[in-house]
Amino acid sequence: MNKIIKAERRKTSIRKKVSGTAERPRMCVNKSLKNIYVQIIDDVQGKTLCGMNTLSSAVKEKIKTVTRKNTASAVALGEGIAKLAAAKGIKKVVFDRAGYKYHGVVKALADSARKNGLQF
Repeated sequence: MNKIIKAERRKTSIRKKVSGTAERPRMCVNKSLKNIYVQIIDDVQGKTLCGMNTLSSAVKEKIKTVTRKNTASAVALGEGIAKLAAAKGIKKVVFDRAGYKYHGVVKALADSARKNGLQF
């Protein structure tokens, strides 16, 4: 089995168990080769409530590095998404790591979001 098939299996296995509601929407993390993306999604209505990535200006001004996929940018992104969610009235979320290991960038993002007021 190759790497892509294994990653898809992990992702679908997690998504079977994790679902977002209006009370506790799903906070989904996605990583590309250069950036990190976070969305808060209500799966019942099928709508994205808010989202942020390392390309947004709020995150770019906090980090001054060329690479936007490191733990410093993940910490800034976690802080930004927590503030954005609080402005929308979201306090509790379900964390969806989308098959990524809870390590490094994903862990830094989650810890930063928790520290800034999101509960999961």
